[in-house]
Amino acid sequence: AAELYAKVPERANLVARIPGRGEGPRLLLLSHTDTVLADAAEWQLDPWSGELRDGEIWGRGALDMKGQVAANAVAIASLAREGFEPSGDLIFAATADEEVGEDFGLSWLCREHPDAVGAEYCVNEGAGDRIDFGGGRIFYLCSAAEKMSSPFRLIVRGRSGHASMPGIADNALVKAATLIVRLAELRPEPRLEPEVAAFLHLLTGREVGADEALDVARGVHPLAAELVEPLLTLTVSPTIVSASQKRNVIPALCDLICDCRLLPSETQQEAETLLRETLGRGDYDFEWLEGQGGTRSPLETPLWEAIESFVAVEEPEAKVAPVCLAGFTDSHWLREAFGTVAYGFFPMRTMDPEVAARLIHSADERIAVEDLELGVRFLRHVAQQIGG
Repeated sequence: AAELYAKVPERANLVARIPGRGEGPRLLLLSHTDTVLADAAEWQLDPWSGELRDGEIWGRGALDMKGQVAANAVAIASLAREGFEPSGDLIFAATADEEVGEDFGLSWLCREHPDAVGAEYCVNEGAGDRIDFGGGRIFYLCSAAEKMSSPFRLIVRGRSGHASMPGIADNALVKAATLIVRLAELRPEPRLEPEVAAFLHLLTGREVGADEALDVARGVHPLAAELVEPLLTLTVSPTIVSASQKRNVIPALCDLICDCRLLPSETQQEAETLLRETLGRGDYDFEWLEGQGGTRSPLETPLWEAIESFVAVEEPEAKVAPVCLAGFTDSHWLREAFGTVAYGFFPMRTMDPEVAARLIHSADERIAVEDLELGVRFLRHVAQQIGG
């Protein structure tokens, strides 16, 4: 059975299911169909062509995440054709709105049609990269947690005046620049989230403390350090500044927006205390703009075991390593609404993970056909393990 659910007609969400034969756990194969934009002038091939070249499918969204949309569809359709009867519902959802978050997609479905997407388990985007750190340390990354997106605004006050006479004014932009430098110099005390601790334990075979975590990761591999660094503290990146509308007018107000990502164990109240201490006293207002994400799922679950058993069959020398995402996905809507155990995992073995990371939201995005086939095998395996 398949149904379309739409808040507005042009932004429909497709939900299909194989009904469960009993009261077993429901498994949701989640994906989103929307993509970021693409400038054809930057691409070697037409970004909307879906052209197959040298074993790779090119096009915007190939990695994020129409490849997984297709693999999810092939997996559930093939199981349906074979007469698979899961113990609980096997659900396919292709949602319309993840990249921008305008409440046309999963957030709306969870609120308005919870019976359509409610599930005990979910496989979503977020990880699955195969990384070889050398010395026999081969891992497939699986995201079990995500940082919270907590952007904030600072409105800095000064006094306007003619730009030719700065001495009689109080330039809000200059005052904001001082605050920006203070934010750039912020070095919070590191803390070790459980996913990062487990990841480092797998890498090193020992317990690693928060203060040594980054140095230990660097000692293993540069990519390990890249993964760990943003997961030890909150991060702040000033991104948008708005001040005077005229070249010759000193601004009385400066509006500064900062991207801020909090660890799953942090609260906005805790972060605001730290940020205000960093900024110091001044004539400014502080305002959180949102707080999305910051959720996690436990690691000791049947779904985690199903992922591990798949990797053990495909590549016995490899292990599954938990990670926390520096960004966030739609998984948080399910965790918050239903307590769903949601992991980000779509295994990729053919494409180099560093290449894939550079191609997402960039020109020449593409995915290897072999990785799509691997993904279908994984999704079928998980469906049969959870629903068998």
